[in-house]
Amino acid sequence: MSGRHINDYQMRLFMNNINKHSIATSSAKAGFSQSTGYRIKADPRFPSQKKKPRGSRRPDPLRGLFEQEVIPLLEECKDIQSVGVYHELLRRHPDLDPGIRRTLERRIREWRAEHGADKDVIFPQTKIAGALGISDFTGMGSLDITISGVLLDHKLYHFRLPWSGFVHANVVLGGESYQALAEGLQNALWSLGGVPREHRTDSLSAAFRNLNQETHEDLTRRYHQLCEEYGMTPSRNNRGEAHENGAIESPHGHLKREINDALLLCGSRDFEDLETYQKFIAITIGRINARRGKTIKSEAETLQPLPQRRHDDFEVAHVRVTSSSGFTLRKVFSTVPSRLIGHRLTVHLYRDRLALYLGGSWQMDLERKIREKGQTFAYKVNYRHVIHSLKTKPRALLNLAYRDDLFPHSAYQRCFDRTLEVEGSRNACRLMVKLLALAHENKCERALADVISTCLDTGTLPDLASLRKRFAPPKGSLPCVTVTPSTLDVYGDLLVMGGGR
Repeated sequence: MSGRHINDYQMRLFMNNINKHSIATSSAKAGFSQSTGYRIKADPRFPSQKKKPRGSRRPDPLRGLFEQEVIPLLEECKDIQSVGVYHELLRRHPDLDPGIRRTLERRIREWRAEHGADKDVIFPQTKIAGALGISDFTGMGSLDITISGVLLDHKLYHFRLPWSGFVHANVVLGGESYQALAEGLQNALWSLGGVPREHRTDSLSAAFRNLNQETHEDLTRRYHQLCEEYGMTPSRNNRGEAHENGAIESPHGHLKREINDALLLCGSRDFEDLETYQKFIAITIGRINARRGKTIKSEAETLQPLPQRRHDDFEVAHVRVTSSSGFTLRKVFSTVPSRLIGHRLTVHLYRDRLALYLGGSWQMDLERKIREKGQTFAYKVNYRHVIHSLKTKPRALLNLAYRDDLFPHSAYQRCFDRTLEVEGSRNACRLMVKLLALAHENKCERALADVISTCLDTGTLPDLASLRKRFAPPKGSLPCVTVTPSTLDVYGDLLVMGGGR
């Protein structure tokens, strides 16, 4: 057909037919003229073999530079990045066109493919049901979660079974502690209803001492006991080789995207309290696992049984309650009732709370305070523990070391600052101590804070007398109700009315 070039397919068809048919017939079957057939038979090269190689349409911007400067640089600095070579060339030759970057990167990539060093090989692994469970922590700062308007600095403990894709997550405040690892791992296993034969992490300080690269038996005693009780073999990937933990490193991103989608559908990233946020995470995780229900159920049948009871997921510490009605633990001062002053307490440090024991008797649980980044010391103060003594010494409030942590609500802090500014330190201390005592004795802490905020917003200070009248009315104002006891004859009449029954 005139006007169109002969391609390799037509020529191959012609050559296959030439042994059985004439040149005219073979040419017709291939779709070109008889004269073209004679020409092809005289020169049996394919059209693609006759094409001249495409030459460069512009001068080579790296002529001479690549061989004389770039290659010696690549040979001497084997790990240098292409962009580093690019900036070095521009430094040496200021008149060089900056647009050579892509050309340079392509040349370097091609040169390294022929002359570069061997690269690390990743070996794909076969997943076996019930064989492996993986734990890791992942930061959640990118999702901008807030609790009552305050940004929540937290992580997620993430557990996963690679074979079925079962996933579990716990909200973690603070660092990657043993308590967070032990609690999250056990919550995952008891939720799953079984135990894999191997548990893998990266080089978590909660599980490994990380002494040096050659130390293989550096399991912490607590983590070793935890794995031993559950019948799991502890293992870890090589330090700095994140791809060896790829079965959970990549799912970190998938999990965050699932949570982000749920937040977008929810319409808000702010939660009333931490418990509400934890429930939100649990619901999201439940939906992920529900999509893999059959596979998870199949793998659960291959898991080892759970032990009789959970392993301890806390640390034990001993503290003495000082005359300040509190104790210091991990550079955090926590208050307790003053009746415990002078006593030695046993503290069980959980991920989110402190359990206090006097001898073998449980006393109370305290919310655990985690120091923020850059904070050298912190306070966890409950004003109810010290208000009875503060009432007798109100001026102590002025320079109290933990004064700002004493106030249970920001309204009380605002009230103190405003009163201090208007009426001086004496009246400010007396007013605040009486307000705190009123909140404690009448259990109206939040309601009283709302009234104080309203007063401050209108530019006035709260009136103590009116607040007492509202939240602590005198007992004499309550109505006196007198109940007259009935005589026994009334019960006899009831029996007669009921037919003697």
